[in-house]
Amino acid sequence: MDGRLQIFAGSANPGLADAIVRELELPLGRRFVGSWSDGETRIELEENVRGSDVFVIQPMCNPVNQNIIELLLMIDAVRRASATRVTAVIPYFAYARQEKKTRGREPVSAKVMANLLVTTGVDRILTLDMHSPAIEGFFDIPVDHLRSTPILASHFRRAFTTDLVVVSPDAGGVGRAEDFRQRIAGSLAIISRKHPGPEQTEMLEMVGDVQDRDTLIVDDIISTGETLLKATETLVARGASSVRASAVHGIFAADALQRIDDSIIEKVYVTDTIPLPIEGPRDKIEVLTVAPLLAEAIMRIHKDLSISALFV
Repeated sequence: MDGRLQIFAGSANPGLADAIVRELELPLGRRFVGSWSDGETRIELEENVRGSDVFVIQPMCNPVNQNIIELLLMIDAVRRASATRVTAVIPYFAYARQEKKTRGREPVSAKVMANLLVTTGVDRILTLDMHSPAIEGFFDIPVDHLRSTPILASHFRRAFTTDLVVVSPDAGGVGRAEDFRQRIAGSLAIISRKHPGPEQTEMLEMVGDVQDRDTLIVDDIISTGETLLKATETLVARGASSVRASAVHGIFAADALQRIDDSIIEKVYVTDTIPLPIEGPRDKIEVLTVAPLLAEAIMRIHKDLSISALFV
């Protein structure tokens, strides 16, 4: 694409933004992010973007609504400053767990997020491991939906020589777990669960043999840790020798870090799409970076090259 490449970032995950621009060997765009006296968010770009191909990096993590507003206002500022194209780089896409109505009088929150982004004027979305791939269909603009499974699986191939049993903590994650299993040449087990209420989990049954085996729970999000801990109890009850976990987005809401630290789980591996909470023990948490993956995708989009190779 014609025009210079410029990268801006909100305040949600400065560490990841810095790592991405280091990979690209580019400076991070100067901007002001603050608030007015009444609490409204204030955004101001501090350099010229006219004619540029601009990427705005901002995961929708805690504080979720504040970070979403920052992202929307920054997109609007870039568009009104006459950038040629605006791409929102959203490593973690929030409100994705409500991509359909499960009972009457509920919103389809993921569709609302898509409408807000498109209405604000973004031209393209680059994201990583949405909770539901169907959300791509909510956009009438290009969506590049990357997967972090190759990064996580590559780590386990290097770090562990034992035959791991990859465990999906629910039926909806079987595809993700099977992809992971094939990449590390392991076995597969599936746990069936139900949700009696919001963020409540009840394990029902399990398919697969974990007796005297090292196990790895594979999920996309760890929020309160309820699903992870219940799955761990199930695996230990079935005779698993050890339990580790891998997830893309480590939200670690409330006291999740403490509960994980107090549990029998040996280690939890997440990516840096979301910064770890300031408070809470981290001895059992290991963070793998997605900065090279996102940097490569940004450069390929800028140069109008295919990003299909990044899905291998």
